[in-house]
Amino acid sequence: MSQNFITFYMHLINKKISIVGAGLVGSLLSIYLRRQGAKVSIFDKRDDIRFDNNGAGRSINLALSNRGIRALNHLGIASQIMKIAMPMYRRVMHAENGDLSEQEYGKKDQAIYSVSRKDLNIKLIELAENEGVNILFENSCVGVNIDETKLQFDQHKSIDSDFIFGADGAGSVIRKNIAKSYPEIDMQEDFINHGYKELTIPANTDGTHKLASDALHIWPRKSFMVIALPNLDGTFTCTLFAPLKDENSFSSLKNKLDINLFFNKHFNNLTTLIPNLAEQYINNPLGVLGFVRCSTWKKKNIILLGDSCHATVPFYGQGMNSGFEDCFLFNEFIDKNQGINHNIYKFLSERIIDTRAMQDLSMNNYIEMRDKTASPHFLLKKKIEKWFSEKHLNKWIPLYSMVTFSHIPYSSALKKGLIQDDIMEKVMKKNKLTPPFSKEELISKNIESQILKLI
Repeated sequence: MSQNFITFYMHLINKKISIVGAGLVGSLLSIYLRRQGAKVSIFDKRDDIRFDNNGAGRSINLALSNRGIRALNHLGIASQIMKIAMPMYRRVMHAENGDLSEQEYGKKDQAIYSVSRKDLNIKLIELAENEGVNILFENSCVGVNIDETKLQFDQHKSIDSDFIFGADGAGSVIRKNIAKSYPEIDMQEDFINHGYKELTIPANTDGTHKLASDALHIWPRKSFMVIALPNLDGTFTCTLFAPLKDENSFSSLKNKLDINLFFNKHFNNLTTLIPNLAEQYINNPLGVLGFVRCSTWKKKNIILLGDSCHATVPFYGQGMNSGFEDCFLFNEFIDKNQGINHNIYKFLSERIIDTRAMQDLSMNNYIEMRDKTASPHFLLKKKIEKWFSEKHLNKWIPLYSMVTFSHIPYSSALKKGLIQDDIMEKVMKKNKLTPPFSKEELISKNIESQILKLI
């Protein structure tokens, strides 16, 4: 048991809690609930990933940021996670002609952190076991008796619990069973016409990175793009995001010739960085992208958290972070209410609103990353916004900073971000601001006072 255990309230002491899913959210949630005094078991259909050496191409590298870090910090485990993460302070954009431009994510010392999904999951599983959580792999949940709070497994086995948490991802068995039993509950699974494939940029022969390792790299190409996140071993995990059908799509790349022609035309330096690019492309699976939305996350003593109820596209790096924030805020609710009571419905209703805003932000950011980051107008607007926000910290926080470097509710960030973007566009249009543009010119045109009047 952790030495910090005694610093936590024990409002769920001796409650028997079952969690379905030993992924990131399920593992973290188990630690929180264990420290509340509950007897916690996790059931996962997979083999123990600590003994799985075949994880290539199966998931997108993750970007850990403030919301997720706060959830880890509250448990005193953030420092252990940071040892397997790499800071990224900026975006580096790669134009088709090879030119580079960059944009800082936040203030000088602010970064998001690249971390391997598998490495992070393994660490959280180990930490959960150290807390006394019982994790049972190769236990496939096939159903749930909602009235009796009972999980059903293969081989006619069943488990009784006081509470059951569905943390079993976008394909959640728990969510689907709730939807089947209560058809009046609105549960949506919507896929977009875009998918992804992973590629790996190998390290140099001396183990160093081939690109700047303190940045997230983007090759924006309007309807499609490649991103690359650094790994501790000198490699980069790249992800091609593209339409599933039509022009410049996955369906148009049928063989090695198509693949090489496509990458040589649109991403010429990637074929140099990845010598076996076509082979990787063919061997790695095509992933799908989409959303999960639920009108309620609770039915009786069954509760959904994380991707099981608000899976999203990965373009704001908030899927994991919002799931971790679920755990933190849920624990905060338990402390405030000294357990799980009727007030849970209000808490979850507010959280549904915020995670839906997060999903909208994530989709909007895809358009920004693949299209707008290549636009001089966009980059100038962001430069001016950063300049203004640094002068007026109490009046203006850029949208990206609200989402990534604060704990402002997602719905509030989305509303304020739309207002701020409208203000910036009005100022840009009124003054016919075009790059390049200096701070001296901003001062001479009274841009600061114009923005202040519009706030």
